[in-house]
Amino acid sequence: MERLGRYHRTLQPGLNFIVPFIDRVFMGVDMRERVVSFPPQPVITQDNLVVSIDTVVFFQVTEPKSATYEIQDFVRGIEQLTVTTLRNLVGGLDLEQALTSRDSINAQLRGVLDEATGKWGVRVNRVELKAIDPPPSVQESMEKQMRAEREKRAAILTAEGEKQSQILTAEGARQAEILKAEGDAKAAVLRAKGEAEAVGTVFAAVHAGNIDSDILAYLYMQQLPQIANGTANKVWVLPAELSGAIEKISAAFRPPAK
Repeated sequence: MERLGRYHRTLQPGLNFIVPFIDRVFMGVDMRERVVSFPPQPVITQDNLVVSIDTVVFFQVTEPKSATYEIQDFVRGIEQLTVTTLRNLVGGLDLEQALTSRDSINAQLRGVLDEATGKWGVRVNRVELKAIDPPPSVQESMEKQMRAEREKRAAILTAEGEKQSQILTAEGARQAEILKAEGDAKAAVLRAKGEAEAVGTVFAAVHAGNIDSDILAYLYMQQLPQIANGTANKVWVLPAELSGAIEKISAAFRPPAK
């Protein structure tokens, strides 16, 4: 409230008395927290790239008198102060640092705004950068880089999968060969044992039957037709003992002399 054109006092909610023609209610001030989104601002980074930054500021009036008499429009003052401070902060960073340092920029920006708006009776509670948009050419380059990185990771994963598959296949083949070799070795051992037992049985039968040379010669003659079936058999070699046995057999079948 103003009295005779000068600030007199701040009216509180409820019933208040004023003197007509002397006192005048100048304006009301909203004491609630307010949210203001400023339009995108072009900012030049340290590596000479122009980025567009959207900003949101959360503030609250704490001293209505200061917000009314210390500045004409504190909202516009906050906006201009935000733009100026943001350009100073981002101007000292390159694009990569600006994209990855949002929390640091928010904290520094809030500190500067809160200190500057204190004399206006305004407290800045929070500052957020909604978006940092690089130039279209840089965005295209970043998309190509991200696509190449994804393709690289996919190729690495594919190669690792093929490698593991080949390792498992080779390991399986090796285990199969080992098992096959072990099986063949056991089969050979069993076959050799069987042949040895068969030979032993034959020799035992021969010794038990007292087979002489005449019977051996007869058995050999029975096998001659099977030997003769081979196309490569051209010469037969008869042992001396076998020749003598054959002569005895032929003498036995020869008719007696008159």
